[in-house]
Amino acid sequence: MSGGQQLLCLAAVMAVIMTLGWTWQRRQRNAGIVDVLWAAGLGAAALLIAATGRGALLPRALLALLGGAWSWRLAAHLWHRVRGEAEDGRYQHLRSHWQNSQARFFLFFQAQALLVVLFALPFVAVAANPEPRATIWTVLAVLLWLGSVALEAMADRQLAAFRADPNQRWKTCRTGLWRYSRHPNYFFEWVHWFSYVALAVGSANAWLAWCGPVVMYVFLRWISGVPYTEAQALRTRGDDYRAYQRSTPMLFPWFPRSDAHRSPR
Repeated sequence: MSGGQQLLCLAAVMAVIMTLGWTWQRRQRNAGIVDVLWAAGLGAAALLIAATGRGALLPRALLALLGGAWSWRLAAHLWHRVRGEAEDGRYQHLRSHWQNSQARFFLFFQAQALLVVLFALPFVAVAANPEPRATIWTVLAVLLWLGSVALEAMADRQLAAFRADPNQRWKTCRTGLWRYSRHPNYFFEWVHWFSYVALAVGSANAWLAWCGPVVMYVFLRWISGVPYTEAQALRTRGDDYRAYQRSTPMLFPWFPRSDAHRSPR
């Protein structure tokens, strides 16, 4: 398949999947399923595009392996939260703001289907790469993937352990990686997308791979990541989170400006 055909096929599949997800959230009143389907959809996109691409076997095999494994880990993590917890506060806020308008939720789910297609552009570049042998870029891609996905998983585990402690309710996680960044999971998620930039080196349309880290940074920093998460944190944790904002870098990990382990008295 050509890249355009791959993306059209993916768009049709994701429209159906997100419609099913929208139906599920109507029954369960938990829109968090959209995050699970977004992550799983990108894994499916990596497998589909790798299988139908016209490039060499090695970059396509690595795309299927790395993209699929990243997707499986993230989707499983998100599904555990959706299944075991109440609807995320961000979606509760949207449900209240939209007065539970199912038409708006449907459009929201379909917008996420389109985002899967957008974020699949790096996969198209990798699957068209004609380089049949491993290069320094291949090694760099694998190392970037291993490091970023491992650290993202660590951040997720640290936050999950903190949230599971009833004594920490309404408090802010300041342990582990969360001492050095308010959103270490987002940071390492962003870094992970550079893996596909490296894998695409040698492809005629390698520039498409830059859509991953560039678009992901824009969404995390200004649209759906940090702004929504921090707004919800301020609603629920107030002054404790404001102190965390003052002491701890927002995204790029660095040493806190004060002892981030201490909460204001």
